[in-house]
Amino acid sequence: MSRPLKIVVVGGGLGGLTAANALAQAGFEVEVREQADRLGEVGAGVQVSPNALKVLRALGLEAGLKSVAFEPEAFVGRNWKSGRVLYRTPLKSQYTKIYGAGYYHVHRADLHDVLRRGLPPAALHLGSRCLGVTQRGSVAVAEFADGKSVEADVVIGADGIHSAVRASLFGPAQARFTGNMCWRGMVPIEALPPGLVEPMATNWLGPNGHVVHYFVRGGAFVNFVAVYETDAWAEESWSIKADRSELLSTYADWNERLLKVFAAAEHCFKWALYDRDPLPRWSSGRITLLGDAAHPMLPFLAQGAAMAIEDGFTIAKTLARRSDDPETALADYESLRLARTARVQLGARERAKTMHLRSPVARFRRDVGFFIQGLRNPVMTSHRAEWIFGHDVTV
Repeated sequence: MSRPLKIVVVGGGLGGLTAANALAQAGFEVEVREQADRLGEVGAGVQVSPNALKVLRALGLEAGLKSVAFEPEAFVGRNWKSGRVLYRTPLKSQYTKIYGAGYYHVHRADLHDVLRRGLPPAALHLGSRCLGVTQRGSVAVAEFADGKSVEADVVIGADGIHSAVRASLFGPAQARFTGNMCWRGMVPIEALPPGLVEPMATNWLGPNGHVVHYFVRGGAFVNFVAVYETDAWAEESWSIKADRSELLSTYADWNERLLKVFAAAEHCFKWALYDRDPLPRWSSGRITLLGDAAHPMLPFLAQGAAMAIEDGFTIAKTLARRSDDPETALADYESLRLARTARVQLGARERAKTMHLRSPVARFRRDVGFFIQGLRNPVMTSHRAEWIFGHDVTV
């Protein structure tokens, strides 16, 4: 009997851990190498759309996700100043009927924990920073900062937008600063006046920026992400502590309800949004990419995590089908994922324009479009994401 393939996943983020779970369940020997000393990304919210939830369901992790998540009643868009409702798309009562799975919000660290618990403890190696990868014949080799070299039948680079695996395959290239800065924070619900935040995914649309907030951890916390266009350059990092007064000053003219949420945040963080153009290919021999290492995207369609989760399941599926020929399996993986992820990448860029319109006339026209769309089809998403949510990589 031939031995199972050994797969090394470089990066223990959501995509890397999804891939590891799917690969382990398919019978492969899996090793996750994560550069952080402890698992659990800095606190932030993640939107788990139906296409991602179907993957967690297939891996037996849906119940775990639901136990730590929050299911919003609707998507609601509001005017940045007046708070007037621009659109309302029902979620809780409709999405399972329409797409076969619901829509949930979860703290990133909680989803990490759900995925981690699905793996054998010995599969995860922390404090293991990858410097690069090479291939020697039919063996893929990952080199690490501690001097170790790990050989495998396949190496998957799930190491983020500044991927060392990507640089090894295709050369170094700078990510593009998009002109958008973000602030994020978590607010305990008891720190807010009752009823201030509705049980919705709320999107405040304004000139030069927008703010999204929603509940996580079963409704115990409100997660917010505030995006604003600026010429200022900042490090691409999730953990730069920000001065709350800077956030309040930036949005000083926005709706008072929103400012109360910001004021209640004990800590907030900021980061700059970067992205890259879609790659024409992700693989070389027995080495490939996944998630942000392959297709970093702006958050305006809330699909960065979902696309990485889809990638993780798909690569396990193609390797299981062609375990006798890993290079062909990786080519199959690319063919299934390249066009879809590129479309989401470019769609997220385009949505940034419609969310941050400066002209009052342009905003009025957009908002009239939301109103007409709501009359014609109340369950249609404001950004026409039905093609995203209805996709199922598990079939």
